[in-house]
Amino acid sequence: MRFAFFDAKSYDKPSFEKYGAEHGIEFKYFETKLNEDTAELAKGFDGVCVFVNDDLNANVIDKLYEYGIKAIALRCAGYNNVDVKHAYGKIHIFRVPAYSPYAVAEHTMAMLLTSIRRIHKAYIRTREFNFSLNGMTGFDLHGKTVGVIGTGKIGRIFIDICKGFCMKILAYDKFPAKDTDIEYTELDNLFAKSDIISLHCPLTEETYHIIDEKSISKMKKGVVILNTSRGALIDAEALLCGIKERRVGAACLDVYEEESDIFFEDFSGHIVEDDTLARLISMPNVLVTSHQAFLTEEALSNIAETTVKNISEFFSTGRCENELCYHCGRTDDCKKHRIESCF
Repeated sequence: MRFAFFDAKSYDKPSFEKYGAEHGIEFKYFETKLNEDTAELAKGFDGVCVFVNDDLNANVIDKLYEYGIKAIALRCAGYNNVDVKHAYGKIHIFRVPAYSPYAVAEHTMAMLLTSIRRIHKAYIRTREFNFSLNGMTGFDLHGKTVGVIGTGKIGRIFIDICKGFCMKILAYDKFPAKDTDIEYTELDNLFAKSDIISLHCPLTEETYHIIDEKSISKMKKGVVILNTSRGALIDAEALLCGIKERRVGAACLDVYEEESDIFFEDFSGHIVEDDTLARLISMPNVLVTSHQAFLTEEALSNIAETTVKNISEFFSTGRCENELCYHCGRTDDCKKHRIESCF
């Protein structure tokens, strides 16, 4: 089996080479992202392996189908960049539903602590032998209320971490987790009572811009907003206005709505065209990392292992438990119960 591996980075290759060799899968690595202009590179392969910023719209899927591509192997959990419904009947799609929820949850807390205790600023100061503490005052997490939107695996692990700091937890989820002691509430109440709000939900029509001008107006003055999920959960312009109006006290962003042409690349010697992102980064109370939350050795190994197993399982048995369901776009609660392929 031969797979075209798009948006390849040096840190991807060791684990995929290891697990690919074990299952007889050859990966051809392309640094470019998959889109309408690059889809032709997939000619002659059995499938494509893609990441969060590859664009698999209807036109791309039609091209891949024309080239004989049988499978799309997502090496990530999210799939909002894939037209799942259009792919039905043409190409099978698999994902990695969980690779290391600890990696993302821990990174979220790392960003929060870095921001509120000014660790990043202290690092820069002391390297210049400036040991002044002016402007370095933070605040305790102990006793603060954190609102967690989305209580899947990552959200629940983040909640457990927050409990270690003796924080009060409020949560919102359309599908509350069963058999837990999590205190669920309505969104408006979460916005009104939370000192810190952390996003851990997928991007859907309902969650698109869940943080916008209206929701920010309901929040406590000085609220800290964390997003390590999907960029489009936040209206970046509204966030910027909230910061400038001093309603939002700080923002920690590992994702950004228009990140696809920016994140994972080195623009240090160039002018970034995205004015909104440039203004956000220029704010002293905004911390941005470039979709880095997943990036641990454990996560990379798990991603490669699951992706390769998905491919191997499908090509050997004709089905895969992690196939995205054509009628709902989900791998869980499938009507076919994974007994057979979607089509």
